[in-house]
Amino acid sequence: MIKNNKIKGNKILILSVYNGKVSLMTTNFHIAPLVFQPILKKVIWGGDKICKLKGIVTPEGNIGESWEISQVPGSESVVAKGKYKNLSLTQLIDQFGHELLGDEVVKKYGKRFPLLVKFIDANDNLSVQVHPNDELARERHGSSGKSEMWYIISTESHAKIFAGMKEEINPELYEKKIMDDSFLDSVESYESKKDDVYYLPAGTVHAIGSGNLLAEIQQSSDITYRIYDYNRKDADGNTRELHTGLAKDAIDYTNTEKCHKEEFSEKDGIISLVDCEHFSTSKIKIDSKREFQINGDSFRIIVCTEGRIKLTSNGESVELSAGFSALIPAYAHSYQLDGHGTVLVTKAR
Repeated sequence: MIKNNKIKGNKILILSVYNGKVSLMTTNFHIAPLVFQPILKKVIWGGDKICKLKGIVTPEGNIGESWEISQVPGSESVVAKGKYKNLSLTQLIDQFGHELLGDEVVKKYGKRFPLLVKFIDANDNLSVQVHPNDELARERHGSSGKSEMWYIISTESHAKIFAGMKEEINPELYEKKIMDDSFLDSVESYESKKDDVYYLPAGTVHAIGSGNLLAEIQQSSDITYRIYDYNRKDADGNTRELHTGLAKDAIDYTNTEKCHKEEFSEKDGIISLVDCEHFSTSKIKIDSKREFQINGDSFRIIVCTEGRIKLTSNGESVELSAGFSALIPAYAHSYQLDGHGTVLVTKAR
């Protein structure tokens, strides 16, 4: 059987060919933009910027991350409100499949949500780390790799970003630098500024310096190899585990391209930030009502980084203020943004 889906309004036209017979069916698809409960992560290097951005109060301190949309086992997103309240992302995918994920996403990833979206507050320096690529991650962990991008929402005056190698090295020199505590000298550093964009393909050595609040869009993976942790000790005098050997095989020693992106293409007020093999992300400043089309290839993730906007799709609306996100199904056909603010719009590749 051959099946071809086309979207017309909110109806899905399904053209099927089976044993030489052609049939045309229609089905109504109606699902509002989905907002999920944020998954707040308490860590030793976290602060209070995420809660302030969201305008929420929590008894937990040191919130370093807010996972906005995730299918990572143990940290899976759950719908916060509306008709599908309390359903998990996996349950939604099981129920809606292509309509939610998109034809190209299902073809490439099956019933797996391929991206993970976070806010990160570095109240202290994060460790220097690296993530494996798809091939190595599948071999070691049965998982996807982790390429990611950062969009800086706000910074403090001293904030730095560490990303990429200053010059090409090799595994032997890497081990030597780890032993003599000089590895960080080989990592490129940048003075962090609001609205900065960094693209970090898997294999890129990186660290978020203290004073940064950012949005992170990445492949759906939680695999991290810690390379260096500033020789910090916990209250019991213990240092955190390093993954020197695992990281040795994961680092891309030959990639010395600048991770800090400075040139962007723009069309009709849509600024393309990152377009890689796993996802594409654009920035849009909203100061009046705008409408955008979806062709059914992939869902869209809307992340509000400042201001307040109204997101409408399938005749239903949600309000998004800074620090909140929403998922638009691939078969929504179109969506509208209205208000005053800045959003990041991401689709899977």
